[in-house]
Amino acid sequence: MEEVIVSEYNPDWNIEFEEEKNKILHALSGLEVVIEHIGSTSVSGLGAKPTIDIMAGLPSLDLMDESYIKSLDNIGYEYIHKPEFPERLFFRRGLWRAGTHHLHIYKFRGQNWNENVLFREYLKRYPEILNEYYNLKKQLEGQFKYDRVAYTMGKADFITEVINRASNDEELIRFLQERGSL
Repeated sequence: MEEVIVSEYNPDWNIEFEEEKNKILHALSGLEVVIEHIGSTSVSGLGAKPTIDIMAGLPSLDLMDESYIKSLDNIGYEYIHKPEFPERLFFRRGLWRAGTHHLHIYKFRGQNWNENVLFREYLKRYPEILNEYYNLKKQLEGQFKYDRVAYTMGKADFITEVINRASNDEELIRFLQERGSL
């Protein structure tokens, strides 16, 4: 049975991301792609389930044809069709419900892309919110130790609230636009 385990922050997560980023860039060579580390493992100091979340942005999801899906499969990323999320292509590395790496492909600077960047950067900028999120995750870990879906759903309102705050943080928006992330 799958167990929800929120580990202490591990700086090796960034190293793992960089290694995977290079592999993915190679697998998607020929595409105009931007790759970012997202999720809790991307935020220094934040404990997380040790799954590396990677986001790739493309000008259009239609550019991801079978040859690129096969290329990602060749480096260990299995395409998981999720018709309930037509704005995202999802790839998993590792076993079902126990993936070690998740690759989310979105339209670059589309709504999902922007929300992931805003959430990550808001947590980095506001340590008190980061701590609040960590405490929520630890509470949910205890409450839903063997129910990953309920654990994830338990974070949804908090994540939505943070994204809403970040969307209204003019200084953060300006910073991310200047950096080219939004």
